[in-house]
Amino acid sequence: MAIPYARCPKCGHQPLPADQALPTACPACGVILAKAGQPLARTLPDDPDPPSAAQDPAKPATALGLRVQLALLVALMIWSWMLIRLDYRSGEFGTSFLHRPLLVFHEAGHIIFMPLGHWLSVLGGTLGQLLMPATMAGALLLKNRDRFGAAVGVWFVGVSLLDVAPYMYDALQPQLMLLSGSTGEAGGHDWIYLFDSTGLLARAQSIGRLTHRLGALVMLLALAAAARLLWRNRQTMALRPTPA
Repeated sequence: MAIPYARCPKCGHQPLPADQALPTACPACGVILAKAGQPLARTLPDDPDPPSAAQDPAKPATALGLRVQLALLVALMIWSWMLIRLDYRSGEFGTSFLHRPLLVFHEAGHIIFMPLGHWLSVLGGTLGQLLMPATMAGALLLKNRDRFGAAVGVWFVGVSLLDVAPYMYDALQPQLMLLSGSTGEAGGHDWIYLFDSTGLLARAQSIGRLTHRLGALVMLLALAAAARLLWRNRQTMALRPTPA
């Protein structure tokens, strides 16, 4: 049984009639006392659902976090300059530290795409080393809401394109030593097979050159996005009120 109101829940008038059963109303505003609190009760569930991930605000940047990200950004800028300068025509990128982990994902890609047929299995090596950093970037952005981390992931996509470019360029006049210890078709050269099967072998060097430039562009755009994000976070921190 509802407890009688001491004062009107709408206008605050008092006193109210002792008997507040239907159809008793407030003498001042006329609200039906027995129904006054019902709509509010229906709109306040006992256990409200937590806000969805899309509504969760991003975590505010901290001064230490910005310094760490800035240091990483500067390191990636220097590393980018060194990697882009490597001669793709001679396969110099193979001497880079990053070639080794990318090679692991390259070989894994061959196995992952093997059920889709021989042609896709051969292409799967390149797809594997490109999809790995792309997937990392997507996960950081969509799941962790980490835009800086996502930019670094996109930077790795550009690095992977730099790694693929010499392999493509080499297809026309094979010189690169492959994992098998041989060169060219005898060594199982992916891009000789892929270009030859699509009628593009004569353009292998042009495509390799274009891939190198595309990789450099992707890396620079990713770094620019990361730098812009750091600048905006720094401006946001500067506008925050400092505690007394």
